[in-house]
Amino acid sequence: MSRYVAMILAAGRGERMRPLTDTTPKPLLEVGGKAIIEWQIERLVAAGFRDIVINHAWLGEHIEAALGDGSRFAASIRYSAEGEALETVGGIVKALPLLGARPFVVTSSDVFAGYDYARLANVIDAIEGEYPRRVAHFVLADNPPYHPAGDMALENGLATLQGSRLNYAGIAVYHPALFRDFATGMKMKLFPWAFDFVRDGRVSAEHFGGRWENLGTPQQLESLDRQLRAAKRG
Repeated sequence: MSRYVAMILAAGRGERMRPLTDTTPKPLLEVGGKAIIEWQIERLVAAGFRDIVINHAWLGEHIEAALGDGSRFAASIRYSAEGEALETVGGIVKALPLLGARPFVVTSSDVFAGYDYARLANVIDAIEGEYPRRVAHFVLADNPPYHPAGDMALENGLATLQGSRLNYAGIAVYHPALFRDFATGMKMKLFPWAFDFVRDGRVSAEHFGGRWENLGTPQQLESLDRQLRAAKRG
């Protein structure tokens, strides 16, 4: 296992993407000429994250068949099959044996962003050295129109629930010790569980103001596809 490990969350059913996801898992839907998840894999590899874990549930065998062992991306990909989607915390708990003893990156397969994952290498090292005073790191983005209230604020490098809130970007670093007391197979979402650590001042954060999109509907997918194909032609 390499020094830096990343997990891509790919177990969601993609209900809002139906009927596209009735026969194709959401991460394999194409945008700009390649599967959504391939954009994430390529960005992670470019940033030095070559050891990648992908969880899956709905039509997960299609994901494994499409991506294989990761060699064509110059990566090593391992899979955590869930059967039934376990949500973010449950998915991480099940994949924990594959993630190693050091802090790791977690990102969503349906996020399309210009974020440079290389920024998180130093964060991983810092969390490892500062645990338990610091347990996680969240990347926050500008609030999208469908979520104007945001999730949490940023003050002096820490996530906080006080003040003007930003949107959780679906990109984070976690120390594995956070998940070790949970039973494998349990189902639990990230929030509100993670807000306890935010309240305690144990989660650092940063604001990414660049391009960020959460591809949740066919309309969003089609719009981004048009933009990416136009950019190629231009």
